[in-house]
Amino acid sequence: MSKQQAPLALVDLNADAPCCPPLAQRRVPAETAAVLAPAFKALGDPVRLQLMSMIASAEGGEACVCDLTPAFDLTGPTISHHLKTLREAGLVDAERRGTWVYYRARPGILRQLAALLSVEPAPSSQA
Repeated sequence: MSKQQAPLALVDLNADAPCCPPLAQRRVPAETAAVLAPAFKALGDPVRLQLMSMIASAEGGEACVCDLTPAFDLTGPTISHHLKTLREAGLVDAERRGTWVYYRARPGILRQLAALLSVEPAPSSQA
C-alpha cells in the first residue's frame, strides 16, 4: 500500500452528522476505524497536536505557516513535515498565497472525531 494512496471514502469526513455512534455506545466498524485512524495517529504527536490547536483557534479560522514556525524550537522543514502529516490525515486544508501557505482546520472531521470519543451514556429505555 503506497503512502500516497488516497484515503478510504467510506465515511463522509465533511458531514455535519457524526459518522457513527460514540465508541462508548457501539463497536466501531473496521471500515470506519480504517478511515478515522490516520487522523487520530496524526494527532498523537505533541507538535502536531499543538499545530492543530493553533490552526483551529486562529483568528479568521486560518493560520500562516509564517506564524506557526516561530512558535517551535524546530526547523522549518520539520514543521512542514508535521503540517503535511496533518494535511494527509484530512485534518487541515492548505492554500498557497504567494510565498506563504495558509492552513485551515476541517471542522467536519474534527466533529466526527469528537463525536466518536463522546462518553455520554446511551439513552436508557426505562418504561
